This record gives sequence, C-alpha cells and structure tokens, in this order.
Amino acid sequence: MQSPANTYRLQITADFDLFEAAARLRYLHELGVDWVYLSPLLAAEPGSTHGYDVVAFDHVDPSRGGTEGLGTLSAEARRLGMGVLVDIVPNHVGVATPAEDAWWWDVLHHGRESEHANAFDIEWPAGDGRLLIPVVGDGDEDAIQVRGGELWYHDLRFPLAPGTSTHDEQHYRLVNWHEADDNLNYRRFFAVNSLAAVRVEDPEVFAETHIEIRRWFEEGLVDGLRVDHPDGLRDPKRYLDDLALLTGDAYVLVEKILEPGESLPGDWATEGTTGYDALGLIDRVLTDPAGQQPLDALETRLRGGPVDWAAMIHGTKREVADGILHSEVRRITREVRRVTTAVSFTDIEDAIAELLACFPVYRSYLPEGIEHLEHAFALAREHRPDLATTYDVLQPILSDGWSPPARRFQQTSGMVMAKGVEDCAFYRYSRLTSLNEVGGDPSVFSVDVDAFHAAMATRQADWPRAMTTLSTHDTKRGEDVRARITALAELPDVWSSALDELLTLAPLPDPGFGSLLWQAILGAWPASRERLHGYAEKAMREAGDRTTWTEPDEAYEAAVHAAVDAAFDSDDVRRVLDGLLSHVAALGRSNALSAKLVALTMPGVPDVYQGSELWEQSLVDPDNRRPVDFDHRAAVLAGSAEDDAVAKLHLTRAALTLRRDRPELFTSYTPVTATGPAADHVLAFDRGGAIAVVTRLPAGLETAGGWGRTRLDLPVGEWRDILTGHPVVEVRGPSGPSLETTSTAVDLADLLAIHPVALLVREDT
Repeated sequence: MQSPANTYRLQITADFDLFEAAARLRYLHELGVDWVYLSPLLAAEPGSTHGYDVVAFDHVDPSRGGTEGLGTLSAEARRLGMGVLVDIVPNHVGVATPAEDAWWWDVLHHGRESEHANAFDIEWPAGDGRLLIPVVGDGDEDAIQVRGGELWYHDLRFPLAPGTSTHDEQHYRLVNWHEADDNLNYRRFFAVNSLAAVRVEDPEVFAETHIEIRRWFEEGLVDGLRVDHPDGLRDPKRYLDDLALLTGDAYVLVEKILEPGESLPGDWATEGTTGYDALGLIDRVLTDPAGQQPLDALETRLRGGPVDWAAMIHGTKREVADGILHSEVRRITREVRRVTTAVSFTDIEDAIAELLACFPVYRSYLPEGIEHLEHAFALAREHRPDLATTYDVLQPILSDGWSPPARRFQQTSGMVMAKGVEDCAFYRYSRLTSLNEVGGDPSVFSVDVDAFHAAMATRQADWPRAMTTLSTHDTKRGEDVRARITALAELPDVWSSALDELLTLAPLPDPGFGSLLWQAILGAWPASRERLHGYAEKAMREAGDRTTWTEPDEAYEAAVHAAVDAAFDSDDVRRVLDGLLSHVAALGRSNALSAKLVALTMPGVPDVYQGSELWEQSLVDPDNRRPVDFDHRAAVLAGSAEDDAVAKLHLTRAALTLRRDRPELFTSYTPVTATGPAADHVLAFDRGGAIAVVTRLPAGLETAGGWGRTRLDLPVGEWRDILTGHPVVEVRGPSGPSLETTSTAVDLADLLAIHPVALLVREDT
C-alpha cells in the first residue's frame, strides 16, 4: 500500500476547480508536499461551495472540472511524483433541489416501488406510507401548486406520481418545516433536512454509490481516500472492509472524532483518523496549566456562577434529543416497541433521550465499546432514577449489537454529540476558546510534556500513518487564531482587565458570550468587518441560549453586532484591543511556530490546510473556505515577495521536504530532555534522526529571563538546524578527543536564538 509522507488540503470549487488545482501542484511540490488532498469531487448541489451535498455518484462535478479536470490533475501529480487523496461522502446525498438528484426524484415519483427506494433510510409507515418533506413555511400551504405536470412549492419542483394531479395523491407530502423535529421519517445528516442518508450497508447500494470511485482506482487516478462521517454509517467496520476490497487496500483515513482516552477500533481497515485528536494534544501541551484557576474564576464571574462542563453538555445534548433530533429518538423508540411492549412509548422515548444525553463518546461499535453504553446507562440511572424499570428493559436490547434498535442508537448518538457539543456548547463555554475545538474536550485544560510524549509513543506504535493536522474546513478557529488565544492562559490578569474594559465600552447582554466574541476578534485581528459580523451571527445563533437561527432575538443580536462595529469605529475600543495585541501578538507567533513544527514532525502523516503555510487566522466555516492567494505564497517562497509569516512558510517547507525526501529520519519516537531553570519551556523529540525542538509557554520564559543555562540533551551525532542552516555543536560520545566534545548537551539560548523552534538533522547519517 502506498501511503503519503505528508498531504496538502485543497478546497475544490467552481472558482478553484481541478484545472486550477493542477496548475498549483508545482508550487505545492516546491513546498515539499507529497500528496495533494482534495475536498469532495462527485456531482453536488448547484452552487455548492463544499461538495458534501452529493447528488450523483457516477461522475465528477462538471463545475469542479469534471472527468477531464481530474484526469489533468492526476497526470500532473504523477509527473511531479505526487499522490492524490480524495474526500468521499458515503453517508448521505443532497436533496435540497429534488430534480438534481435522480435517485431522490425517482423515489418521490414512484414511492416504495422505485428502484432506488432501498437506497434511502426511509420509514414509510411512520408517514402513513408517504415520505414527509419539511419545506413549507408557516401559513404558506397555498404556495403548493400543480403546474406543467409537476408539483411546485415556490421554486422547488417535485414529480407527480403517474396518473395523479393533486398533492394528496403523491408518495410524499410537503409539510411544515417544524415537523422535521418530531415527525421526519427519513434519516438525515445530523439535523440537515436537505441531506438524506443512504444505506451503503446494502451491497447493491454500496456498488451503485461507488461506481465513480471504483473507476478512479481502476484507472490509477487516485491513491487514497478520506471517509467523511463514518459514524453515520450503519456498520462502519463493514463499510471499510468493502472499501478496501474496492480500492485494493488503498490508503484510507476516517473523519472520526475521538474523545480523550478513546481509541479507534483496532480492526478497522483504515490507517487512522484525520487528526483532530492530534490537534487537541498539540494545543494543550502549549497551554499554561497555571492559567486554569484564574480563567475559571473569570468565567464564573462572567456567568454569575460556576460552569460545570459536564452538566452543560448533558443539558445541550438533551435539548438536541428533545428538539431538532427528536424524530430520530422517536424512530429508535418505534423500533424498540417492535421488540417489546413491556413499557410505554413515552417512557422509552424519555429514556432513549436521556441515554443519548449521557453517552460519553460519539458512538460505540458493538461489541466494541460496550463499556461506553454501560457508562451511559449508569449515568442515566443517576440522572433519572424514575426510569429504572425502562432502563432494565432497554439495556439488553441496546447491548445487542445486531438488533435494529441497537444499530440505530449507535448511528444516532454521534448526531446528538455533534449538535449538542460542537455546534452548541462550544459557543456557550468561553473560558479559553482555543480549547473549544472539534475533537477536543474544553474541560481538559492542558497536558504536560510527559503525557504528550506518552501519547506520541502510543501513536507511533499503533497509528503511525494516521493524519495530523492543525486546521481543517471544520475547525472553529484557524490554527494561528488558537495560538494567539492560547497565550491568554499565560496572561489571565491582562486578559481579565482588558475584557472588563471592552465590556464596559461595548456592553453586551451576555458578558460570557462577550468573552468568546472578543477572543475571536483578538485571535483573528486584523479581520474585515464583514468576516467578524459573519462569525458573530453564527456563534450566537449556534449557542442557541439567547437567539437562534429560527427565532432570532433582534435586540440581542443588535447589541452583539454593535460590539463588532466598535472594534472598528471606537477609538477607545481600538486602544484596548491594540493594547491586548501588544501583549499577545509575539507570544501567538511563538505558539504558532511551535504548534506547526510539532504537527509536521510528530508521528503520523502531517496535513497542511490550504494557505496555512502563512498565518491561518480563519474563523468557522464558511470563513475558512475563503480563496487562497497562491500567487503570493509562491512569490514568498521564491523570495520575490515579503510577508510577516515568512518564517512559518519556510518552516513548513523545511519540514514537509524533510518528511518527503528523508523518510528514514522519521521511523521512531524518543523524548529529548532538557535540564536547567527553564526546562519546562521546551518540548523536544527525536524521530530517528530528525529532532524537533519547540518553545512552550513563551510569556513565562520571558518573565524568567530567558533560557539562561538551560541545556538540551542531544544524542551523539553531528547536528544541523535546517531552519537556520547553522550547525549545532557536534555531540560525541565519552570516547571523544577532548573534554569539550564529550558533552551531550547544547545551550537552548544559542539553539533558539533566531527562532523559537529548531529542526535538527543528523548530518552523519
């Protein structure tokens, strides 16, 4: 099996199609990239900017370059010796525009008799034999009309069943959009009504949905795949086994979020995750643990009382189970009732919702992960002892990994976790928002160097080809936004004082949300007014406690937007913001370079998200899908243009090139230790001939007066820092020619005199 030394993620769109991507491969090759990593390519909804709303499985999206574009990109990659990794979407299809999805259209046309009816996860009896389509606005039923041989609702077209002429004769029923919460009878992607789940567990459906993907491998166009959202699949292990057969055991990664302490099932046909677990460790090893207590105190003051993260996410998950995903809970309940009628529908429904709220990870894969289900039952019994009898009935049913209720419960728990935690609680908890990241637990404030080394040793042993990353299209904040926010853990008093002043100058109804907002502004600055308003709207509506997407509170939202405007229009606010930047900008740059070097050199396959070889100060999507100026990056790389992130670009090129061209230097993992007064401020490890050395907690280091006599213990060898080109003092063994060359240590003050990081390579290997 071919596997990449590193990857570079590109978002393929109509404006940056496969032909344009092919033209940029030369730059990526010069940057040191081994494989190009592409966003979804199959035909998607018209105008889709992300490609996850696939509408056809048999061809590449014409607006993204089509078959010819993929052929052109693949040929150029082969010419440069590069591989191609593509993101695929097996769990769902786009149905926002019914006429665009031939399968969905056919199901609407012919109902259960459609040749594609089995492709979708539809519970026909729950809709009295009809598929419920929640698109109708309040009081807008009169807009449903028949004209031109079709059913129309405003600009949406739907087919008429043969021989029919009215809405009430169809295999589907257009219903009020509110009914999606409680009565929907098709499975979706999370709570997105316009993304309908497909049943790839059916062999025929698998074959039909992978026709084009099979061609990619048969014709040698693609080398590996990234599987989107495997937790939505009925049986992820079986799916990955089927995919391995189809691709000839190609390199495959899964977009799987692991909670702290959780491991990927060892029998999956995958090389590992896409790297959110690695991201969380990198951020936390660079976070000052001393900041936890004062930032907790600040959060308590802003919120008017202590914030219990576990209690918060239990509440937000329960809100989701009782709200936007209630239809999924009701479907599980109906399946349980087909097994037993020993307890009432209402009690089962209540107990299922409670178990989903108590589930500690995204999902189990029974019998793998049965301990997570047992944990959920134990916690649910504590929360709701009144449902003890119902839990007694449910536990054996949900513990049977092959029963329909158990399978559906497993598919649903990840939805509840994602919507309740990532898309809600992450916007309510503001203690240190660099920790509010996909795949991370914000209640875990930091990890120490020893814990990081232990995790890396395990990663090297068990998942050496899993992906590592710092930024993706799903991250809530770009890597360098987080790096700057992380600095606040070292300056809690400075932050608290400045925040108080900002909240006085630009008052907000919810000062806790104000903390989250000002951290985002600080991390992304300088940013356009439009970008920050877009972030503010999404953040407050996703939080959902003061305003929502469906019922916006105009007064609250006006106050939040006024605070954003104040960052541009108020001299006093700018004074405070500029003062904060003077404290954290340099620290953020140090953290950013440290995080980048660790991500690019630690065990795994490092991925660089498009454009992040320079400062990556994006916020949540769609901000992080903005166009990238590759001409500027190529000019900076060539030395014909300037940029204040040039150090990051050259660090990225050095590390990527080394990983691609000298793989023998990255075959093991050994901690490298330091001694002296500032030893806690360095993280270093030897990958088998390449040593990464990074600064951590730079504010504390500066306060302590710098490195002083702190020294790094290097293995015997001739070492050179490839970031500066400077040789490091030769380290010899005890049999060296003089006392001066028997030392196994170098001064960190000398080693890190130019950059806060170093990448050492043995010159004698």
